[in-house]
This record gives sequence, C-alpha cells and structure tokens, in this order.
Amino acid sequence: MRLALFDYLDSVKERDPAARSRWDVILYPGAWALLYHRIAHWLWIGRLSWLARLVNHFSRFMTGIDIHPGARIGRNFFIDHGFTVIGETADIGDNVTIYQNVTLGGTNPSTGVGGKRHPTLEDNVVIGSGAQILGPITLGEGARVGSNSVVTKDVLPRTTVVGIPARPVPVDLVHYSPGFVPYGTPCGEDIDPIRARLATMEEEMEELRSELRQLKARAKEQPESRTA
Repeated sequence: MRLALFDYLDSVKERDPAARSRWDVILYPGAWALLYHRIAHWLWIGRLSWLARLVNHFSRFMTGIDIHPGARIGRNFFIDHGFTVIGETADIGDNVTIYQNVTLGGTNPSTGVGGKRHPTLEDNVVIGSGAQILGPITLGEGARVGSNSVVTKDVLPRTTVVGIPARPVPVDLVHYSPGFVPYGTPCGEDIDPIRARLATMEEEMEELRSELRQLKARAKEQPESRTA
C-alpha cells in the first residue's frame, strides 16, 4: 500500500513541474478527489449507492471535482487543478492526465435509457484544460486533446486533436515529443516541427496552384489555335 502511494505521488510529480516534493502532491485536490472516488466506487460496486453518493457529494464540496461513483479509473490518474466532471459510465485507463474544467460527459440524456454513454480513455491519454469529451467514444492509447476542444468522435491512438469539433493535427507529435506533453498540445520547441511541416505544405500547395494555372492557360490556347 505504501509503495503504491509513493508510486502515485511520484507519477504526478513527473507530470507537474510545480510539485517540489511528494508532500506538495498530497495537498492537490486531484489527489484527494481520487482517494474519495476509490471509497465511493467501492461502495457503489457493493450496491451501497446512497453512501457512495454521499461520499461523492462530500468530495465535490471539498475538491471542486465531480466524479460519479460508477466511473472506473485506472492507476496514476492525475487531475491538475480541478473543476472537472466525470460521468457514471466513463472508463479511464492508466497514467491518464486531465487538466482543469474538463468534462467527460454523456449524450442524449432525454431517452432515460442507461448503458454506456460516457467516454473511454485508454492509457496515457492527456486532455487539455476546458476540453469536452462527449458520448460513448474511445480515445486511443497516448491520444491528446487540445485545450477547449470538443470531441464527439473516436480518436486514434497517439493522435492529437484540436478544435470545435476536434480534428487531428497534420503531424505526428509523438515522434517529435517522446516525453510528456502538458495540456495535450505541443508547446515551446515542440511547435517548431509543426510550423516547418505547415510551411512545406503551403509551398507544395502553391506549386500545385501554379501548375493548375498553366494547364488552364494551355487549355484556352488550344481552341484558339484550331480556329486559326
């Protein structure tokens, strides 16, 4: 138990440069929210739903993080800051990182039918602040979601998506950033390869436009030569 706790605290410290020691991590609301959720989930699967809800409400009051007792969460789950909502049928893998103001929400609540209606996050997923992940979709292993994005479709493993609705970015960020990338999107030096790739794509597009203009000019000349 002690080693598991230390492993968790160290995993958070590796992802957050603001943490100076394990003692800092112990004070994080995300760490407390996870602890309360472990208790609430144990009560939930034991069919003590009212007590599970009570622990959930207490946790939300203390941490500002709302995790439904039915959500299933793997090892080393880290919520940085807080104000996050996680729905009942959400499934979260190992070493997942979520920043503030994220929602793992359901869709079509008007039917009143249960079942899987919240997202599945596989191992090593990173979700940037303010992102909304909606519906029974799957974010593949190592996927990253940029800040304020709205995701309503599956995301392939090791793919970064941004925007509303979220779409994949045109480069492989894992290749350029083998380590942990905070906030779900590249920053600092990691952005340079993206700019270089986009510049190359713009040059290629300009070449294609030039060739297209030449083809159109030749097509206009041919009827004129036949008439003469």
